[in-house]
Amino acid sequence: MEPADSRPALGRLVEAVLASRGQANAVFDILAVLQAEDQGDVEDAVRACSRLFGALLERGELFVGPLPPEDTLLAGAQGAKAATRTYKVWMRHRYCSCCRRLRELLGNRSFQVQELALGTLMKFIQLEGLHPLERPKWEGNYLFPRELFKSVVAGLLAPEDDRSLLLSCFREYLEYDDIRYHTMQAAADTVARVTDQHLEVPPSFWENTFTLLSAVSLPCQERDICNFYVKREESSDKWKVAHLKEHRKAFQVMWLGFLKHKLPLGLYKKVLVLMHDHILPHLAQPTLMLDFLTSAYDVGGAVSLLALNGLFVLMHKHNLEYPDFYRKLYSLLEPSIFHVKYRARFFHLVDLFLSSSHLPAYLVAAFAKRLSHLAVTAPPEALLMVLPFICNLLRRHPACRVLVHCPRGPELDTDPYDPKEEDPAKSRALESSLWELQALQQHYHPEVSRAARAINQELSVPEVSIAPLLELTAYEIFESDLKKEEPVPLPLEFVPAQGLLGRPDSLCAQLFALS
Repeated sequence: MEPADSRPALGRLVEAVLASRGQANAVFDILAVLQAEDQGDVEDAVRACSRLFGALLERGELFVGPLPPEDTLLAGAQGAKAATRTYKVWMRHRYCSCCRRLRELLGNRSFQVQELALGTLMKFIQLEGLHPLERPKWEGNYLFPRELFKSVVAGLLAPEDDRSLLLSCFREYLEYDDIRYHTMQAAADTVARVTDQHLEVPPSFWENTFTLLSAVSLPCQERDICNFYVKREESSDKWKVAHLKEHRKAFQVMWLGFLKHKLPLGLYKKVLVLMHDHILPHLAQPTLMLDFLTSAYDVGGAVSLLALNGLFVLMHKHNLEYPDFYRKLYSLLEPSIFHVKYRARFFHLVDLFLSSSHLPAYLVAAFAKRLSHLAVTAPPEALLMVLPFICNLLRRHPACRVLVHCPRGPELDTDPYDPKEEDPAKSRALESSLWELQALQQHYHPEVSRAARAINQELSVPEVSIAPLLELTAYEIFESDLKKEEPVPLPLEFVPAQGLLGRPDSLCAQLFALS
């Protein structure tokens, strides 16, 4: 079939099949074009199938109920009623063949074909919901084409290919409450099936799955669950899809099923960034994330920090007891923390974790001392943020001000603070002092020395916001120094010199001439 003639020819075939059951064999010609190599032919065939089977679903001309094997019905069918049943069974098999091929086209090399196939499958799902191909078990039974929808989600989460572009198109369907609910269930089933079938799951599958899961956002209140893709004349309280509690259960099963597997390192970071505000608030039992967060902490680096953020939310909002939280946070304070790309987020979170005024003095003193100790070798852009940070800690906890002002304290020949101690309670920070800040008052950069001199004065009650300083870079400091106005020349003496040795220059010249 030539590409130029495919569209009108397919259109005539669709009209013939819809006009007469005697032309039903023309469906084979339409389905054959779905196998074509030419992209235009495939697109035309997808549109033809959408029109044909969409009309058949609306007319009720597909068999309803458990589909019997095709070969058992073709022989011995007698009478008009039996012939009609045979036709519907036969056409239902053709519809299933079409859906399987459309699911394969989700992996077509052409994105236009992928998008068209996805749209057609979602149209079939909507029509199957309105005109179910299975019989209700009881009156008012909620029917949804789960098997067809599972195959669509499985196609979106293909293990071999990157489907991020197609998943971005699927996001618009997640605005519907019923689609979102069944997506969560289908995604959990797909993850379980793929991990059972593959000894080593391809990274593309995890990326595709995360892209889909991160797009799922639950409503805050049950009354917001009212937007359904498959419209119903009447709703029922017996439907699980209509209850927020059931959505939260499905959400929890989906994420726990995904996170129990070993993920690529990059995905740990992406998941943990979403954990505190996108995942934990919507779980039926947020504390079930404890195992994942504790194992994520052991990864190290930025992953450990983000894991502590999730643990902090569990402690603060869900009364989780985690005694080692601040000890683990303390262990993350290393010299390299001033040079990593996530420095701004790290100190933002540390500031959040130490914001409570009910923390014990020894703990806050240990963090202040540790930061002061590290500040000695820190770059200027980091010091301009760390020094106000330490001063804020002293403002929140007046008991720690003995680190900068202890008039009755003993003279110290050596620093009792132990920087190698991992337990802040045993570091002896309260017995020490922040002598490092006094040393930094002699820093070569004037802005750093000015910031360090803040401890020489009485600390003001309102804290200094460190938010503008978190993203400060060496380049910005350099540019700021260049834009400063040149200072006015200052006199080096109170009385300007009149000449050599205080004599007028003319007299000095005469003396040299005579000599």
